[in-house]
Amino acid sequence: MKSFEYTVTDPIGIHARPAGMLSKEARKYKSTIELEKNGKKVNILKLMALMQLAVKCGETVTVYVTGEDEDVAFEGIKAFFEANV
Repeated sequence: MKSFEYTVTDPIGIHARPAGMLSKEARKYKSTIELEKNGKKVNILKLMALMQLAVKCGETVTVYVTGEDEDVAFEGIKAFFEANV
């Protein structure tokens, strides 16, 4: 398992559009990718659960990547967060 912390910089936070983009990016990998905020962890592929976390700008989340392609998935998801969230 690999993980990283990320502080959201999108002024609106993780709302519908970035949540959808995150889910789409996660589908590229076989690994399970989860996002945690305040102790609640959800699978990034579950769009409604992801949006229910209500992550706002300036909040820090932890992203977990576990699976057979976790090295590639970790790098891809981390780069995606840095570029889009």
